[in-house]
Amino acid sequence: MNNVFLIGALAVSIVLGGAVQGFAASEPHGPKHSFEALDANGDGEVSRAEFDSHRAGRFAKADTNGDGLLSRDEVVVRGQDRAERFADRMFQRLDENRDGAISLAEISEGRGNRFFDRADSDGNGAVSKPEFEQMKKRFAEHRKSRERTAD
Repeated sequence: MNNVFLIGALAVSIVLGGAVQGFAASEPHGPKHSFEALDANGDGEVSRAEFDSHRAGRFAKADTNGDGLLSRDEVVVRGQDRAERFADRMFQRLDENRDGAISLAEISEGRGNRFFDRADSDGNGAVSKPEFEQMKKRFAEHRKSRERTAD
């Protein structure tokens, strides 16, 4: 059960960290993040500050109208059934106040922080590249398992 929660947290963090208009059309499972993109200072570790800064930057790009909130339309690519289902699940999980929009605070206060804490498996306050790659591997395995059960 812990792995399911961990993988779910990773999925939400990756997706929301990289939510940009049109992401679903080009990458059906959300954007692919490289460790190097997260490791802004190139020191071989992703600090919480780098993680939070990356997430905030991607959020700002997705917030195309600049209101500080992500609407469903800013997440969904029209005509993409998979993207719409994905957005529906995302809003069910993250839109805690049920106002039809997701704020950076709603993203940051929950699953995003749990993801970072779990990805930092040695508890040193930073995510190393091996820790990052391990999380990506777990997420990929979980996604494959979900796809098999959906068929």
